[in-house]
Amino acid sequence: MSPFPQRLAGRFALVTGASRGIGRAVALRFAQEGAAVAVNHRNDPEDAEEVLGALRAASREAGRDARHRIVQADVADERDVERMISELVEAWGRLDILVNNAGVQGETPGDSMSGEDLARIIAVNLQGPAVACRVAIRHFLSRPGGGVILNTSSVHETIPKPGYAAYAMSKAGLGHLTRTLALEFADKGVRVNAIGPGATVTAMNDAWRHDPSKREAVESHIPMRFAAEPEDMAPAYAFLASDEARYITGQTLYIDGGLTLYPDFKENWSS
Repeated sequence: MSPFPQRLAGRFALVTGASRGIGRAVALRFAQEGAAVAVNHRNDPEDAEEVLGALRAASREAGRDARHRIVQADVADERDVERMISELVEAWGRLDILVNNAGVQGETPGDSMSGEDLARIIAVNLQGPAVACRVAIRHFLSRPGGGVILNTSSVHETIPKPGYAAYAMSKAGLGHLTRTLALEFADKGVRVNAIGPGATVTAMNDAWRHDPSKREAVESHIPMRFAAEPEDMAPAYAFLASDEARYITGQTLYIDGGLTLYPDFKENWSS
């Protein structure tokens, strides 16, 4: 018997960028809680196959025969996103949960960012989720039961990130997309929320995660004094995707060890 609650039993979920990091952890937690999960990747077939095996093992442990799948698509390509969701609806008959998790980060200094870098980051982090939301919402409205959308934002939805203007712009925009769609479709059975991770030990943070001194420097800025693992994020996604969160929409839940608490004010220097 599975030690996990089966809050997502019978649900069909798509997790973009699910071959590693937070996406992998979310996909696995969804499977542990009973969902059938589509593992999206852009160009990472080996890792996606590994995740698929883990999902199948989790479902067997829960006594379920879930219909997990791998679906390749570049979320920055509008036609790819439309094809991906159409294929899943055709294969499964429905889609209940969309997790817009795929994301990229790169340096874009305010005085020298290239148009190419700006366009790519916005396309992956904001335009892609907007397109996926559009396609998913059309499907949710086409049949009874509504649906759930969860967007992976960042603490930089709120906190500026000098030198990374495009990333901060994309996450701020994703937060507003979340709130706008939540309000627009609140009376149609569609809930839209976001998760805002803080410093998390994923490939996106290779610049410091494998270097003890750099990691210590990062963690010194976190009030709780440690960086998160991807698995620290996954339970919140499962909760927000479940009926236990049926009265929650339009929110960004920051999971950040206190980064959004203005940690420089932990010691009183201003009064």
